[in-house]
Amino acid sequence: MKQNKFLTILLLILGFSLSAQEVLEKDGAVNIALENNYDIKVSNNDLEAAKNSSSIYNSGYLPSVFAAGGADYQDNKSKIEFQNGNVQDDITNTTNSYTASVGVDYLIFDGFGRKYNYKRLQEEYNISEIRVRQVIENTLLGLLVSYYDVARLTENKYNLEQSLAISKSQLLREQYGYQYGQKTQLDVLNTEVNVNQDSINLLNIQRELANAKRDLNVILGRDVNIDFAVDTMVTYALDLTYESILQSAKINNALLLQAEKNVNLSDFDLKINKSSWVPNVGINGAYNWRNSNTDSNIDNPFALASNTSSGLVGGLTVSWNVFDGGLTKTRVQNAKIAIDNRNIEKELAQKDLERNVANAWETYQNSLFVLSAERKNVETNRRNFARSEEQFKLGQIITVEFRLAQVNLLSAINSYNQAKYTAKVAELRLLQLGGNLIGANY
Repeated sequence: MKQNKFLTILLLILGFSLSAQEVLEKDGAVNIALENNYDIKVSNNDLEAAKNSSSIYNSGYLPSVFAAGGADYQDNKSKIEFQNGNVQDDITNTTNSYTASVGVDYLIFDGFGRKYNYKRLQEEYNISEIRVRQVIENTLLGLLVSYYDVARLTENKYNLEQSLAISKSQLLREQYGYQYGQKTQLDVLNTEVNVNQDSINLLNIQRELANAKRDLNVILGRDVNIDFAVDTMVTYALDLTYESILQSAKINNALLLQAEKNVNLSDFDLKINKSSWVPNVGINGAYNWRNSNTDSNIDNPFALASNTSSGLVGGLTVSWNVFDGGLTKTRVQNAKIAIDNRNIEKELAQKDLERNVANAWETYQNSLFVLSAERKNVETNRRNFARSEEQFKLGQIITVEFRLAQVNLLSAINSYNQAKYTAKVAELRLLQLGGNLIGANY
């Protein structure tokens, strides 16, 4: 009787603790990860840097404007000896000079090298966007795998609690039976072993669940010791087809898109290198101003006391690297080889993607079949346990046989839980290959 009261109080405490926990929904977890996950933060910073690098300020399209100025002070003392023998040794000249210049240099034409370099920068930014999306997809997949692992362990923990409650109830029954001479000491000892084993299993699953929650908190980018409950409901996208996933993967898969962009980058590299064979044309212009003031203790009517000059200057420059020792030719040849390699890598990425989609689809279908089989297995074991429990109460089977039915039911339920979440993870991996993971039904 005391054990029943203790069990009731324990269940009430557990229920109250569960209700006080934060319930972390799947969509809520995704939103937290998108905001706080460290990998996503780093990739967003990299994207911002790529955006800066792809701007027109880094393209060479804009002219360079310069301004310069200066001041010069000279204090000269000199000695002069004339032909008639006269000497003047106290000549002092003080000169102040000021200069200022504002100008502009602009490259009008460089064989379209600047144009293709700018396009290359834009393409590099596009690749950075795809990489950020890939990081987000990988993070979401890892997040959801961790989330469903917590959900699986939560259900397993609940099932073990139920199994422990059954074992304790059976132990109480065996103890009463032993007191009234209906059971042996061996029956009581066997049941005590079962209670101890269930208690150990529950303790282990509690530790695993706590560890899994900490792992999930790390992905969420928050305090690892935050406790929470999760939603154990799982739904499946039953409208998926192999053809639709494959078609979507050929259009949206992040790895394939990067392979295609790398081909474009190599093509721009070829055009940039070819531009070295073409002359460059540039213009430059400036406005210059200069002022000089001289103060002397010699009265010389021909000496300049002040001089000011200003004016515009401009020019056109044409440069042509007629022969650079074959460097440009070598770069062009290597750029063509690089294009060939990028196309080969793209073709390999396509084949890998087709294989991965086919493998993932087969894994998903097998997981759904296993899920269906495990569901039926649970139903069968429930019926078997119900009959065994009734026969045990009537004394038609012994403790060991009842325990076997109990263990089989628990094992079947845990296997079903494993199959349930394995099938969902297989579906998520399939959606990731198709480029449809972001915004999917989790």
